[in-house]
Amino acid sequence: METDEAPAQHKDDRAETCTVSVKGLTENWQKWSNDHCEYQKQNPFSNGKVIPPQIQRGQEGYGRPLEGSKTEQRGKDAHSHISREVTELCQVIKEIGESGDDGRTSVRFGMLFERYVTISDKLVGVLLRARKQGLVHFEGEMLWQGRDDEVLITLLQ
Repeated sequence: METDEAPAQHKDDRAETCTVSVKGLTENWQKWSNDHCEYQKQNPFSNGKVIPPQIQRGQEGYGRPLEGSKTEQRGKDAHSHISREVTELCQVIKEIGESGDDGRTSVRFGMLFERYVTISDKLVGVLLRARKQGLVHFEGEMLWQGRDDEVLITLLQ
């Protein structure tokens, strides 16, 4: 059985696809290049002559990384990590400490140091952070192993 219809021709889309993708790559590269040039104009360490007005103390954004930057994300990650360490410290104090007459748990620094050193080597820094957050109390500005082993650390919350 013969038909007069011509066989269906398949259109080759590869040429258009490659053109579109190369065009897209070119546009993306140009956008990145323009963004980078603008960034370098604001970078005080580049050789460009344009220096943007600096944010002054008291203005919004002073002392903060650019929103959405990798620096901002690293700061958030670090804050989260420290919060976990402070929570873990408070849990260790609850586990090994003794409850006092006021119902608060206390532990001596030497005992805490011996127990906590297997968990982290940053005990004093985490204690200072926990005190700043109002979670623990101890006398003195800094604690030293050996010298301050008898200092009482009290869990406030």
